[in-house]
Amino acid sequence: MTTLAKPAMRPARPEFSSGPCAKRPGWTPENLQNAVLGRSHRSKLGKARLQEAIDRTRQVLEVPEDFLIGIVPGSDTGAVEMALWSMLGPRPVQLLAFESFGKDWVTDVVKQLKLPAEVLDAPYGELPDLTKVRKDADLVFTWNGTTSGVRVPNADFIAADREGIVICDATSAAFAQDLDWAKLDVVTFSWQKALGGEGAHGILILSPRAVERLESYVPAWPMPKLFRMTKAGKLAKDIFEGATINTPSMLCVEDAIDALKWGAQIGGLAEMQRRADANLAVVAEWVAKTGWVDFLAVDPATRSNTSVCLKVVDPRVTGLAADVQADFAKKLAGVLEKEGAALDIGGYRDAPAGLRIWCGATVEASDLEALTPWLDWAFATTLEQLQAA
Repeated sequence: MTTLAKPAMRPARPEFSSGPCAKRPGWTPENLQNAVLGRSHRSKLGKARLQEAIDRTRQVLEVPEDFLIGIVPGSDTGAVEMALWSMLGPRPVQLLAFESFGKDWVTDVVKQLKLPAEVLDAPYGELPDLTKVRKDADLVFTWNGTTSGVRVPNADFIAADREGIVICDATSAAFAQDLDWAKLDVVTFSWQKALGGEGAHGILILSPRAVERLESYVPAWPMPKLFRMTKAGKLAKDIFEGATINTPSMLCVEDAIDALKWGAQIGGLAEMQRRADANLAVVAEWVAKTGWVDFLAVDPATRSNTSVCLKVVDPRVTGLAADVQADFAKKLAGVLEKEGAALDIGGYRDAPAGLRIWCGATVEASDLEALTPWLDWAFATTLEQLQAA
């Protein structure tokens, strides 16, 4: 028997997955009654709902008026791919790779587009040497590493007088961290992260400099239909006015509108960021007094306030073989799921063994406070099982 008593109270909402993430507080299916179902998304009503999703995104995320916002296929991945395949090539390319998705963009650029890119990488838990970022090169990077729990603290490493364009995968940073729009040309995210929306749809945001690149450069490689953003050398502006490239789910669109309405009602971007920071603070306070766990992020200044990644540091576990450590982390997450205390909080499959807890604005701090005793109980329980085996 474990020496720790099983906690008496469970989180009211145990959904701590890092994508798709917890729905916004108070969400019910009845909130989606205005969804344009059984109609064409190109109908007047369908386009109006798509445009409303775009307009509310601009409002809540505080996107500059001269930036364009489009709803595109393939979630955040699709949005990033569109930018990589459409814009890279005329300048040197640098990529920051410090977690799984950043490494995916390296594969695309180096192995698929076959561009001679410079990769600035770092192990999980750390950032690359940002002083090596060049102003004459195009830059591709993730603002917040969803799978590593590491984020860039700001965009000071990007030159204000940069010559290249900057493509920023902000899927787990948007609505939770300050995006420096003056330093970014392409920003992507998906509804399924900070908004607690559904999957398969991406958001692609373009600066005037990005539009200039699209209209002045024709890639040497064939361009799939889903990636095409120009017609006869000019930007296809209808993509950024609600005329999507392919058929979107209008139910998902309505769900995103509902989340954006909620975001505006609670106080907009500042309040969403405050909630994420408060959620991180709950976890940080627990980690500070808990000996068996620590943040994967080495530097507190780079610690994510959304995809919070934790590692087991207890020597009774760290002294074991890597595969045994991985199995321990998996069993730890499984114990929590079986008890209904936390769902889907195992670390990402390519990341070091550990836990990953979503702390974005749709999560309540009270649920995280209720979770931490369960984490301690689950660790003690899993350790006893390991020692008894």
